[in-house]
Amino acid sequence: MLKKVFASAVFGVEASTVVVEVNVDKGIGYHLVGLPDNAIKESNFRIAAALQNNGYKIPGKKIIINMSPADLRKEGSAYDLTLAIGILTASDQIKADNLEDFLIMGELSLDGTLQPIKGALPIAIKAREEGFKGFILPKQNAKEAAIVNNLEVYGVDNIKQVIDYFDKGEPLEQTIVNTREEFEKQLNFPEFDFSDVKGQEGIKRCMEIAAAGGHNIILIGPPGAGKTMLAKRLPSILPPMTLSEALETTKIHSVVGRVKENTGLMSQRPFRSPHHTISNVALVGGGSYPQPGEISLSHNGVLFLDELPEFKREVLEVMRQPLEDREVTISRAKFTVTYPSSFMLVASMNPSPGGYFNDPDAPVTSSPAEMQRYLSKISGPLLDRIDIHIEVTPVPFEKLSDDRKAESSVDIRKRVTAAREIQTKRFEDSDKVHYNAQMNTKQIRKYCQLDEASLQLLKTAMERLNLSARAYDRILKVARTIADLEQSENINGNHISEAIQYRSLDREGWLG
Repeated sequence: MLKKVFASAVFGVEASTVVVEVNVDKGIGYHLVGLPDNAIKESNFRIAAALQNNGYKIPGKKIIINMSPADLRKEGSAYDLTLAIGILTASDQIKADNLEDFLIMGELSLDGTLQPIKGALPIAIKAREEGFKGFILPKQNAKEAAIVNNLEVYGVDNIKQVIDYFDKGEPLEQTIVNTREEFEKQLNFPEFDFSDVKGQEGIKRCMEIAAAGGHNIILIGPPGAGKTMLAKRLPSILPPMTLSEALETTKIHSVVGRVKENTGLMSQRPFRSPHHTISNVALVGGGSYPQPGEISLSHNGVLFLDELPEFKREVLEVMRQPLEDREVTISRAKFTVTYPSSFMLVASMNPSPGGYFNDPDAPVTSSPAEMQRYLSKISGPLLDRIDIHIEVTPVPFEKLSDDRKAESSVDIRKRVTAAREIQTKRFEDSDKVHYNAQMNTKQIRKYCQLDEASLQLLKTAMERLNLSARAYDRILKVARTIADLEQSENINGNHISEAIQYRSLDREGWLG
């Protein structure tokens, strides 16, 4: 007897429906075809034990299972439940008249309980597209899948519940999530808050500008100055994610299985901080079975590279194209997959190998040759894509011992959001540009026009400080953001002079 059960395979951040055809016939043998990987090939042992422990069995007949389309590679243990239900219905151990209405997935333990799967959200989106009535999956993933409306989502703990639902008509509990309510619940309670940071007003101002214009930023300072502490708090002042951004972000994390158990939508912007020993595949994504890398996991959020010169040079170089294109395309002989990667880059570094620069009281000093070797690890083209360079100095004791509470992230975020709204309006006709950091040369000429006095100020500063040509456009972009924060239509001298301060690494004496 032939039965069809429906499942799904995730490729990139999209899912494709997989039809599992189970044929039970006279004879003996168990044949699984359709490009399954080892985890699926081993499933018959898990299924046999799970069925045995729940009063059923794999029949001693010839079982042929085909996973169609047969040329699409299937991987992972999420097909256990699909195959088990297919075997039970094809061998007439249970009746299931409405099987084709459901997409069924889950990994089985030997006692029949279900373990969580990866990619529940993209699978649920595809199930709704293909017109399935419901999606049966492990309870831990139910909230994540229930974000998708117009699809009945049933989270189950055990295979017995699924069998009883089809065979005896016992109802399953539907998981219903109010997506908007779930989304708004977590918005105003950031885990890390700027009110915890003592002193560092200048750096906080810098962070606010970076957040308002989406500018990449590098913090340079000695150990213990608070670079990491400040970077961790940056997501809390970025504008709240829109519902579509949250859905896109959750989708990427779902593919890797990184969505926390029993949580639906991710409403906080991601913050990723990979270690400097990371490989380039782990950073940009890929592998023999493609997975998103750190730059895609930080999509719509912040990627923090601590101790930038410690990263391998080729790892930093592979980031250049994604920083520009805001997506990463991984091409192999058999496939091409594209992951979104629109993130804000925050980097930090010590000014020298010893950690201290031009400090006569420093415990360790470095020679000019060591300094040059250390700083030359960061290439010009990468620095080119970083708009703001700021020096972070240690906080004096008076500030550390001060009891006054600093401004909270929620207050700073209000100003940032107002500035972003101005930019959204400005670039509403453009598909590719949404905030100031993304402006191209043509848009800079159009939206960053200077009066005579400001132009003279910029010219003098570039000559005096020996700023490079690459700094010119960056200064204009940052000045435009400072003007937006002040709700000013035109850029004036104050905006230009503040933007000039944020180009430390372009000055002579830093990078020759």
